[in-house]
Amino acid sequence: MTDVQPRRTAAPAAVAPGRAGFAARIDAATPPGRDRAVDALRALAILGVVLGHWLVTAFVATGNGAGDGGLRVVSPLKATPALVPASWVLQTLAVFFLVGGYTAAKGHRPGEPWGPWARRRTARLLRPVPVLLLAWVPAAAALLWAGFPPDTVRALVKLVISPLWFLAVYGALIALTPLIVAFWHRAGLWGAAVPVAATAAIDAARFGLGGPEWLGWATVLTGWLVPFHLGVAWANGALAGRRAAAALLAGGAAAMALLILYAGYPASMVGVPGAAISNLNPPTLAAVAFGLAQTGLALLARDRVERLMRRPLAWAGVASANLAAMTIFLWHQTAMMAVTVGALLIGGRLPGLHVHPSDPGWALARLCWLPVFAAALAGLGVLVHRWERPRPRGASPGVR
Repeated sequence: MTDVQPRRTAAPAAVAPGRAGFAARIDAATPPGRDRAVDALRALAILGVVLGHWLVTAFVATGNGAGDGGLRVVSPLKATPALVPASWVLQTLAVFFLVGGYTAAKGHRPGEPWGPWARRRTARLLRPVPVLLLAWVPAAAALLWAGFPPDTVRALVKLVISPLWFLAVYGALIALTPLIVAFWHRAGLWGAAVPVAATAAIDAARFGLGGPEWLGWATVLTGWLVPFHLGVAWANGALAGRRAAAALLAGGAAAMALLILYAGYPASMVGVPGAAISNLNPPTLAAVAFGLAQTGLALLARDRVERLMRRPLAWAGVASANLAAMTIFLWHQTAMMAVTVGALLIGGRLPGLHVHPSDPGWALARLCWLPVFAAALAGLGVLVHRWERPRPRGASPGVR
């Protein structure tokens, strides 16, 4: 998910103190040829996922405390449909796969043995996962001991492990990078039409011909292969012009609008409990179209983002987010739950944490809780971030 590592270099003769000095050291440690815009896009995608989960996951207390009920998970998008456009901003997974395809293709060397390459790449993703799973064994036991019903504990654990599907698909595509790169050299940019067509065919079978629901899970691979393939294309010099990016943005947005207005696809780009169709779980053709639009927008913004990343403070924030990418991704749900459960045990029902999202003022109250969630995530990061980093082998790595 991230391949940014700090390089140990000799300190400059004079370094400014505080934040400016920290930013200057990060800036000096970054190789001149590093594509900072790619790292910035990855950081924005991480921010979108975190804010999305923190804003579209509501917990409703069914009593006044742990022993007097429990917590029920409710979607604000179902309670307040006017919030659906927020999913168009906060569902940023296509950008993850775009950047993933770009960095995987850049890191692939023709003739390199597949096994060691795949193990090295996927190990970065999977190394921190056992820590999360092991931590939740005593956490779940503690919740049961505190009086939370088994249904509540089950719902919380499900929220923790549900994002892991992303790592499975992302890791599979990373491992398949040599094949995808070879396919790119044969089919070029138009190779992306193959997984688009496959996704469309599967949707037609599911929704038009009454096919089995399990058939849709094939789109977990075909749907996210589209932005990944475009990332490979980007790494190989395609999509460099603004015309191609604008075509992706306009074409993807138009296709998404047509599918929503005339083909019965939901407007939300994330799943809404109780809805007949989810655009995300598994991804539909509408989600693929949305991803094409996101890809075009990201490519159009690239030059401006690159200029912004020349500022040391901005780059230091992005580099730090990339260093902690897996920690942020794996633990942000746990941070939100820790605050929610802790507040319920200490203070009872609180606005923005334990009341129904249809309640007036819920959205504003939830926004006020975001800094608290972030502080809890930072605390968890201090405890677990060391498991994200690879074990040192001899010489210190640079910023890669």
